[in-house]
Amino acid sequence: MSYSILRSAVLVAVGYFSSVSAFADNQVVAAQIQPLSSSSLVLDIASTSNSMIAVGERGHVLVKGTEWQQVTTPVSAQLTKVFFHNDNLGWAVGHDATIIHTKDGGKTWSLQMQSQEIEKPFLDVYFFDENHGIAVGAYGLFYRTGNGGESWNEEFHEELLFEEDIAYLADLKAEDIALYESEKAALLPHFNRVLALKDGRLLMVGELGLVSYSNDQGKTFTKTDFYYDGSMFSAIEHQQDVYVMGLRGNVFKADLTLSQWQEVELPVESSINNAIVTDDKGLLLVGNAGVILQMNNGTAEVLARRQGENIVTVASDNQGQLWFAGSKGLFQLP
Repeated sequence: MSYSILRSAVLVAVGYFSSVSAFADNQVVAAQIQPLSSSSLVLDIASTSNSMIAVGERGHVLVKGTEWQQVTTPVSAQLTKVFFHNDNLGWAVGHDATIIHTKDGGKTWSLQMQSQEIEKPFLDVYFFDENHGIAVGAYGLFYRTGNGGESWNEEFHEELLFEEDIAYLADLKAEDIALYESEKAALLPHFNRVLALKDGRLLMVGELGLVSYSNDQGKTFTKTDFYYDGSMFSAIEHQQDVYVMGLRGNVFKADLTLSQWQEVELPVESSINNAIVTDDKGLLLVGNAGVILQMNNGTAEVLARRQGENIVTVASDNQGQLWFAGSKGLFQLP
C-alpha cells in the first residue's frame, strides 16, 4: 500500500468511545518477529539522544543499535507514527485506533488503546509533557490524555467543519440522534499531522486543504486562509517560515502569521510526504516515486530518485546521519 493511499484510505466508522481505558474488548494479536522487517513498509522514524526507533506494517517496531533490530510489540496493526517525549517515554499509533507506549526507549511496549470498532487509523501523536498528549487521525479522529495514556478521551472539533456541515449536524442532532452520531463520524477531514511551533502554537494539517492552528494545546483550532483544497501530509518550521506539503508536489510556505501562503515551485509532481532541516540549514523533502529533494534559498532540486518505491519519512541520528524510510524499508543514501 502506498503512503498516499494509506493517508487517503476511506474508512467507515461504526462506533466511538468517549473515554477509552486500556483497550476495547477485541482479540489483540502481537506482532511477529520478521527477519526482513527493516526491508518492509516503514512509515515513521523518531530519534532520541542515543537511538532511533522506526515503526511500520504489522505492528513492527525497530530500534537502531549497531544495526536495526525488531522488538516485540503487543499489536499486529500497522503503525503509522512514533513520537518520543524524551529518551525513555514514547508512543506509537496506527490502524484500529491503536496506541502503544514505551518507558524504556523502545525496548518494550505496552498497549494503551485499540479498537477494531472505531475502524480508523491514528496518523499522528504528540505529547506536550509526560502526561498530556493527543492522537489524531482519519475522519477527524482526535483523542486526548492527561495521565500519560492510561486513559484517552475523544474530542470532536466542530470548528474545523465547513459552515454548511455545522448547520447540517445541528439539524440532525435535534431530529435524529443516531443519524447525527453516524454523520458526525464522517464529516471531518483526515487529520494527518500535528506540529508544535516554537512559539507554543500547535499546527495541524490534513485533508481538503486543512491548515489550522491552536493556541490552547489543541482544545480549539482556527483554520487559516489556505486556498488549496488538496491533502496536506506534513509540515515543518524552518527559520521564520512554516512549510506545508502534500499531494502532487504541492508545497506552500508562509511566515509565522500563517497568512499569505505562497506556492513553492518543485521540479517534480510527486506527492511530498515529509521534510527535515539539514546541517547546511536547507530543507530535504521526500516523497512518492522515490524522490528526494534538496531545497536551499527557495530553490529545490532533485538530489536522488529511487525507482519503484515511495519514501515516507527522513530522520537524523545523534551523529547527523540521515535515515530514510518508506515502502521498501529503511535505507541511507550512498
